[in-house]
Amino acid sequence: MTMTPEQAGWFSTTFNRLVGNVEQVILGKTFVVRLSFAALLSEGHLLLEDFPGTGKTSLARAIAQSVAGVSSRIQFTPDLLPGDITGVSIYDQRSGRFDFHRGPIFANIVLADEINRASPKTQSALLEVMEEGHVTVDGTTHGVGSPFMVIATQNPIEQAGTYRLPEAQLDRFIMKTSIGYPDHLSTIRILEGAGTKAHETTVPAVVSASTIVEMAALARTVHVDPSINDYISRLVDASRSAVEVRLGVSVRGALSLVRASKTLAAASGRHYVIPDDVKLLAEPVLAHRLILDAEAEFDGVTALSIIGQLLIETPPPSDRQAV
Repeated sequence: MTMTPEQAGWFSTTFNRLVGNVEQVILGKTFVVRLSFAALLSEGHLLLEDFPGTGKTSLARAIAQSVAGVSSRIQFTPDLLPGDITGVSIYDQRSGRFDFHRGPIFANIVLADEINRASPKTQSALLEVMEEGHVTVDGTTHGVGSPFMVIATQNPIEQAGTYRLPEAQLDRFIMKTSIGYPDHLSTIRILEGAGTKAHETTVPAVVSASTIVEMAALARTVHVDPSINDYISRLVDASRSAVEVRLGVSVRGALSLVRASKTLAAASGRHYVIPDDVKLLAEPVLAHRLILDAEAEFDGVTALSIIGQLLIETPPPSDRQAV
């Protein structure tokens, strides 16, 4: 079944209401907020590489409040253990059995703050839950429910005592972006509200968690023309053959771009994907999946600049078939 124009209209209206609601807290960052909800409705996860104090926690909390969900925050440190994230089984002497005590990963929106400060063993505890939506402890599987999204953060200026995320885990994030500092007018509005602490700021719920699940299912029905799939395939192939790249975009990355493009199309009120959807999402969806050649990195080449060049060199489709 393909999404109808009427369903696309409802999707867009609801999406814009969600974005507007979060913008009461995250001022002047419409594009980042739209990306965040696009990641959520694409059933993916978001990686934020940003400086301290830019509103990452507020973003996660506002998204959870907007969808009437539960949010949690995990502060990653070198001594954090996998059980501190997933939960542990504790023996109950009265019942004579082990009871599972859920960890903070059991929430709708999970903020994994400074994820690269934890050891690789602890980081890997997120792999199963990010991909499968459940955790396995002592041989028993526990679902985390829906909707579910991990918003992980990294500090780009402090690398001492950190562990670089493995490529397999980076590939699990559907997008990577940054909030950045607010512009002048937004900063003034933030300063005017300095009397209210950040954790005291709340936004009303716009939709229920079940509606988010419904919207995510609806986004999957957006029509993708074969020429769009061909365009994405050519972009991915070009990333693998670029001379500055040691490892290009995976098949999972290509699928992520298709899923995110479907969601963005629906958010724009369309029941079909256009090349501009792909172009707009190429950098946040693909750039973090590239592993550059060491010499290219030394010369100042970045993944973003490579994706930008690929978009210039790879011609988009000029027409599409009727839906």
